[in-house]
Parts: sequence; C-alpha cells; structure tokens
Amino acid sequence: MRSILKMVSAAALALTLAGGALATPIDTYEFQNPDNQKRAITLASELRCPQCQNQNLVDSNSPVARDLRLEVYKMVDDGKTDDEIVDFMTTRYGEFVLYKPKFEYKTLVLWGGPVALFLIGLTIVFMFVRRQRGNVTKEVALSEEDQRQLDELLKRNQQK
Repeated sequence: MRSILKMVSAAALALTLAGGALATPIDTYEFQNPDNQKRAITLASELRCPQCQNQNLVDSNSPVARDLRLEVYKMVDDGKTDDEIVDFMTTRYGEFVLYKPKFEYKTLVLWGGPVALFLIGLTIVFMFVRRQRGNVTKEVALSEEDQRQLDELLKRNQQK
C-alpha cells in the first residue's frame, strides 16, 4: 500500500514539474488599459520572431522576441497604430516578420504559387483521366481459327 502511495506521489510531483517546463513566458509590462493589452498581444502574435523563425513573438522564449514584445507593448501604449508598428518592424527586420505578407509585386510568387501548383495538378489529373477513358477495352471479334483454338483449349482444360 505504501509503495503505491509513493508511486502516486512521485507521479504527481513529476507532472507538476513537467507542467512548469511547458509554461509560456509571462511579461510583467503594465498597460494603460485592458484594450491596449489585448491589442498588443494580438499584434505580437501576428509578428514572427526573427530568431526562432517559426514562432510568433508571444510564443517565443528567445531574448530577441522578449525585447520585441516589450517594444510592441510600449508602442501600443504610446498610441501608435497597428500599421505604424508593423512598418517599424518590417523596416527593421524585413518582410520576414510578417506571417501574412503584403500582396505586392515581389510577393506575387508567394501568393500565386500555390494557386498555380493547384491548377497544374488539376490539369495533369484531367489529362490522365481523359487518357484513361480513351484506353477503354473494345470488344474484339475472334477469327474462326482463334475461336477453334480457344474451344480446343477449353475442352482440354475440362478433361483434366
């Protein structure tokens, strides 16, 4: 009984410690009002961490992300618009920090590439299906000689 209690206690302790390892960073920045806080967190979650490359500023634990989060928070509290903050970030770190890049001439491949690949794939499938329909087996009439040979083979097969 005591060994079971020790195992349960050890498991509970392990889960408690593991839960602490998965915690996200908590910023202690104090906003002027709750609306600014909500707007800043939303904006920071739409910007990519330049160091982590596949995490937004809110989810990243890197020092760069922490600094940029605080910068975004300060800019929101200073009354900057979302466009001004995004322009500041793209000027400093490039278009890479945007999860949703702007639709411009230089991002045309990025936006049009998936559509073009889909259309090419659809065309290939259409051509393949059309070609397969053309290969439908047609009924072939047997010559008298072929029919005679077939009948002989069937008779031999039945006799065995």
